[in-house]
Amino acid sequence: MEGVSFGASLLTAVRDCAPIVATILIFQLGVIRRPLPHLRQVILGFGFVVFGMALFLKGLEMALFPLGEEMALQLTGPRFLSASGANPSDYFWVYLFAASLGLTTTLAEPALIAVALKAREISGGAIRPWGLRLAVSVGVAIGIALGAYRIVSGGSLVWYILSGYLVVLVQTVFAPRVIVGLAYDSGGVTTSTVTVPLVTALGLGLAKAVPGRSVLLDGFGLIAFASVFPIMTVLGYAQLAAFLGRKRR
Repeated sequence: MEGVSFGASLLTAVRDCAPIVATILIFQLGVIRRPLPHLRQVILGFGFVVFGMALFLKGLEMALFPLGEEMALQLTGPRFLSASGANPSDYFWVYLFAASLGLTTTLAEPALIAVALKAREISGGAIRPWGLRLAVSVGVAIGIALGAYRIVSGGSLVWYILSGYLVVLVQTVFAPRVIVGLAYDSGGVTTSTVTVPLVTALGLGLAKAVPGRSVLLDGFGLIAFASVFPIMTVLGYAQLAAFLGRKRR
């Protein structure tokens, strides 16, 4: 049964990678009109990509999704809640777990590490990779915790996200120009391979555990929080650094 399931994941990975291969071949052979350089290496690399994606999909199914949902269910059990569990403040451990999960998964996010290293290279060392990664991770932690509170309290996702982007727009006006593009990109790199599966599983599990919540309507939306709040923290980090620099001068 496991072999069949992994085979299905492998076929899914091949199907998902096929448009990428087709696009490269069309432009390389039809537009550039040159053969692919290092053909054997490219074929081997795509094989690794496909096999790795299949393993990743299987891993999500076997471990990450069930683990995130199970943690949410356990933290909303009688051991951690009051008798009623009707007060949003009763879910303190859920919010703490959500913040910790957002912080640690973002620190380990390969896309964020790559962006931070490239930012240091382009800025000549002015932007420190660890500082950028920590600022983004803190933003994700705050966003995921607030998103968990939104699920528990039943608030409107639209108003939360609109309010967040309104704050971002105000920050953008006053933030140093050099950091604005990087801050906006930092919100995007958080929605990558490590963060998304666990955060999604947490949202779905929490929506299942909280009475009166719809898994479809309330379970999704945490990733939106993970995208907007890192922009705030990176802009705030740059504004604080600029302020301290002016004060020292």
